[in-house]
Amino acid sequence: MKYLLFTFLNIFTVCSSHTAPKQTTTSQTQRAERLEPKELSLTWEVLEEKYQGKNQTLSVLTFKNEGKKPLPATGWSLYFHSTPSFKTKDSDAPVKTEPINGDLLRMVPTASFKPLASGATVRVEFVAAGQILNESRAPKGFYLVWDDDKTKGHDLPSVTLVKPAKDQVGWIKPQDIFAQNRSIKDLPAQQLTKVFPSPAQYKETGQSFNLTAAVPVIADNAFQREATLLAGHLETIFGQKPAVQAPGAAGKAIRLQKKAGLGPEAYELEVTPQGIVLSAATPTGAFYATQSLKTLLPPSALAKKQASVAVPGVQVKDEPRFGHRAFMMDVARNFQKKEQVLKVLDLMALYKLNVLHFHFNDDEGWRLEIPGLPELTQVGGRRGHTLDEKNFMQPALGSGPTVDASSGSGYYTKADFIEILKYARDRHIKVIPEIETPGHARAAIKAMDARYERFMKEGKKAEAEQYLLRDLNDKSVYRSVQYFNDNVINVALPSTYAFLEKVTDELLAMYKEAGAPLQTIHYGGDEVPNGVWEKSPVVQNLLASNPSLKNVDDLWYYFFGKIAAMAKARNLYVSGWEEVGLRKVRTNGKLSYVANPDFVKENMHMDVWNNQGSNIDLAYRMANAGYKVVLTNVSHLYLDLAYQRSYEENGLYWGGFLDVDKPFYFIPLDYMQSMRVNDDNQPLTSLAAFDGKERLNPAARANIVGLQSPLWSETVKTPERLEYMLLPKILGLAERAWAPDPAWATNPASAESKAAYTQAWSSFVNVLGKRELPRLNYYSGGFNYRIPTAGVLVEKGQVQANVQLPGMTIRYTTDGTNPTMKSKAYTGPITKKGMISFAVFDAAGRMGRVTTVENK
Repeated sequence: MKYLLFTFLNIFTVCSSHTAPKQTTTSQTQRAERLEPKELSLTWEVLEEKYQGKNQTLSVLTFKNEGKKPLPATGWSLYFHSTPSFKTKDSDAPVKTEPINGDLLRMVPTASFKPLASGATVRVEFVAAGQILNESRAPKGFYLVWDDDKTKGHDLPSVTLVKPAKDQVGWIKPQDIFAQNRSIKDLPAQQLTKVFPSPAQYKETGQSFNLTAAVPVIADNAFQREATLLAGHLETIFGQKPAVQAPGAAGKAIRLQKKAGLGPEAYELEVTPQGIVLSAATPTGAFYATQSLKTLLPPSALAKKQASVAVPGVQVKDEPRFGHRAFMMDVARNFQKKEQVLKVLDLMALYKLNVLHFHFNDDEGWRLEIPGLPELTQVGGRRGHTLDEKNFMQPALGSGPTVDASSGSGYYTKADFIEILKYARDRHIKVIPEIETPGHARAAIKAMDARYERFMKEGKKAEAEQYLLRDLNDKSVYRSVQYFNDNVINVALPSTYAFLEKVTDELLAMYKEAGAPLQTIHYGGDEVPNGVWEKSPVVQNLLASNPSLKNVDDLWYYFFGKIAAMAKARNLYVSGWEEVGLRKVRTNGKLSYVANPDFVKENMHMDVWNNQGSNIDLAYRMANAGYKVVLTNVSHLYLDLAYQRSYEENGLYWGGFLDVDKPFYFIPLDYMQSMRVNDDNQPLTSLAAFDGKERLNPAARANIVGLQSPLWSETVKTPERLEYMLLPKILGLAERAWAPDPAWATNPASAESKAAYTQAWSSFVNVLGKRELPRLNYYSGGFNYRIPTAGVLVEKGQVQANVQLPGMTIRYTTDGTNPTMKSKAYTGPITKKGMISFAVFDAAGRMGRVTTVENK
């Protein structure tokens, strides 16, 4: 019987195989007759700004069939990323757009779409809200989905973005950059302060020390870790690691010694012909002394292996102005690998930044493995084309249809995170993890939905509901700033607090295993939209059972009160964005925010970013009310903002533009005096916006605990782009957070202060161009910092050029080609007629953007 069955199956298989080609389905035939997705090219171009006299933009998307088979009239969709306002101009257009969620949209053919034949094109015009100043707001991440297999997304070639034919938005001009650079003087290298950031006291003696690999590092027992790290750096210079020894040895040496009476981060550094002495009361102070020694060494020392290095003779006494000097790294929107995080920590340590605010989750991703909650990273840490988000998240920010193929996916294992914590600990950097709550939590919500479904299939209802983050019967309607309608945790659910306790306890365990300090966790708290929780049954039950809760607004204080209690029980304090410490006040139907007195006593620390519009003075209002405030002002410290108002400068611009000067001229204790330009980068002609605004009370100055620069990663998809947006802007923050309050900041409007500022600015950019950026060509593997664009002025038949960072070289051509390292260096005004192209080059041969002008 088995034999007969086997024979029958073989015969059936052979017959089926033999006759299969005759049974080709209609669907298979259709697939064979349509173009390959990779053969559909797209080109996008802005046609008109202020279209119809409104704050909107008219653009055109051109489809071209580069293949030999047609794109059918129906049966497909194009998914892409843009604002939901991106819609076709004409009602009878061949396609229409449909918002899905967040920035993900779908484009489908209408009845007027005709098959796109080989070589054919079709143009579709679109209207979208706002102006498009650069490519950051262009539609991106296009991929195709066939209707007969809606679960599969097919990559298209990257959309070609065409620069608008004419300037309709007022891009920065070469002469504008020239004017900005005009006050900068090229200072002799010997005049520059050779320790960075600028120390409190600094004196050069003229008596240098000859450093070689044979010079040992002799360190007090308490400073052995710092000595070992310093010796490791010297090995990159000499090719040989200096010996690290305990105290007692005589002779020339680098000595790390204890000295009582210095502050916790203070140090002294002295270089004489007999050696180098680094003094501190704590390991932290000793570490900063070693970092100052690194910047004291010539930057060229890292370019190739050295036999010896002359260390300038100096006497330095130094300590930081602020105790909290932070960089916020967003790895949720786009992921950065562990190695890049370690590299960022190297950079932070060199410039004495001591807090990494680690933004590891948001709507678009959860990036940290939490033991016991595998869905957080399996679902929340991965993005790709999906119809239900049960296995991974939908694409966002142009991450594409393929899971694990872009920076949209990725996470740190527990071992990765512990390694990061140890690395930061050794460099005296505190890592503050951020758990975004209750808004910006879509990745966590979707992950816990997947967990719920898994346990429900197993018949384990209690386990399924243990960490659920939303009310399954909630009918509330809302839309977040980033266009999501399902990204807010329900704060009335007991399971919400069980989830946060679980994540908090697992974080504490990781920090303990790493031997890293943890005094606070950042619990987010920003941008919860109107409409949230209003139609949630569990919320209504909570309001009905708790007389102290009058409406959904009161749930804010209920939630963060419970969070504060949870943190306090674990010997932590709460950090958050400013909304955590604000209370809603409605007067005659108008909503405003005031500092909430209830949480002041809870030792909550606020990162205050919003200094726009009516909130110009918000940070000072909160500090005056008693909150500890970290200034995170969007106007001067948001690194993800584009450097300049230029089409070629990618980056966001909703909060203005941020070049290297803005963090440098930021005045922390009177920052309204720092507000020189508006969001369009135009000089402020009126100070009326500051009238009646609250200033920082002298008694509240101690409540300004530090400064922070965030780098949100919506447009940051690669390590190179991260470094470009980070550097050199972060060096302005490092200077302002560490260095003493400059004299020019006391009365910046006076002629004397303006002259002092001009001198200080020249010194700063000379240090960057001649010392720190050349150092960063090699330090920690080298950094992809931004090289400035040349300023160019055509006037009276002459062409003049200048540069923001002296020490870099301007080169030019007159033959229509782009400059190269072999092109002629600019040394003075050019009288040749015609088109002249300029570019700035650094010492390593990398170039900035090309500027072309005509000398008529």
